[in-house]
Amino acid sequence: MKLRLLLTILFVLLLSNPLFALTGREIMEKNDALPEAKTAVSDVLMQIHKGERVIEKQFESRSKKFRNNEDKLLISFTRPTRIKLLTHAHEGKNDDQWLRLSSGKIKRIASSDKGKPFVNSHFYYEDIGSRNIDDYAYKLLGEEKAVDSYCYAVEAVKEVGEKVYSKLILYVRKSDYFIVRIDFYRKGNFHKYLENYDIRAVKGILTPFSTTMTRADKKGKTELKILKLEFNRNLRNSTFNKEALR
Repeated sequence: MKLRLLLTILFVLLLSNPLFALTGREIMEKNDALPEAKTAVSDVLMQIHKGERVIEKQFESRSKKFRNNEDKLLISFTRPTRIKLLTHAHEGKNDDQWLRLSSGKIKRIASSDKGKPFVNSHFYYEDIGSRNIDDYAYKLLGEEKAVDSYCYAVEAVKEVGEKVYSKLILYVRKSDYFIVRIDFYRKGNFHKYLENYDIRAVKGILTPFSTTMTRADKKGKTELKILKLEFNRNLRNSTFNKEALR
C-alpha cells in the first residue's frame, strides 16, 4: 500500500511539472500563438552607449503582416539622419533587406552582412525583423530566472537561411510564454543578450516598451524605448515597396 501510494504521488508530480509536460518546441508554439497586431506604428528612441558616450537617434517603425507568413517592416529615422531600412521577412528563406543611406543611395544588404551592426548600434541586421518558428530546432534546457521572471530556458538553433548566430537561448516567461531575454552565441561563444522591460498589454497584445541589447562583456549597449505606439492602423501595401525608401 505504501509503495502504491508513493508511486501515485510521483506520477502526479511528474504530470504537474512543466519540465516533463512540455518540450522546447511546444513552449515556442505557445509563444508563437500569443496575440499579434496586423499592423504596428511606433516612434522609438534609440540610445547607443559606447564607453561614456551616449548617442541618441529616433525613428518611426511601421510593420504589417501579409499572407504566406510574410512580415514587412519599414524603419525611417527622423533624427539625426534620414536613413531608412526596409525588411521583407519570408518563410523558409533569408529575409530581403534594403538600406537607404543619408545620401539617398539605396543598397541591398547581402547575406554576408547580416551579422554587421545596424546604424552603429548593438543590433545587427539579422536582429531586425521577425523570426519564423519553423526556421529553428528547439531544445528545452530547464528553468531559469530572467528579468525578475521565472522562465523556461529554450535553446534555438537556426536551420533555414543565413546562420549569423551559432545558437540562441530564449527565456520564455512561464506565466504567459512571453520572451523576456535572449542570449546570442557566435562561434559557440556568448556574444550579447537582449532583455525586454516595461511589458504592457496593449489591446491584449504583450509589448515591451523598453528593450536593451547588451554586449556579453557589458562594455556597450543599445536601448530602445517606445515613445508612441498604435496597433492595427490601416497601412497601404505600397508603404512597404522599395519605392518607399526614396
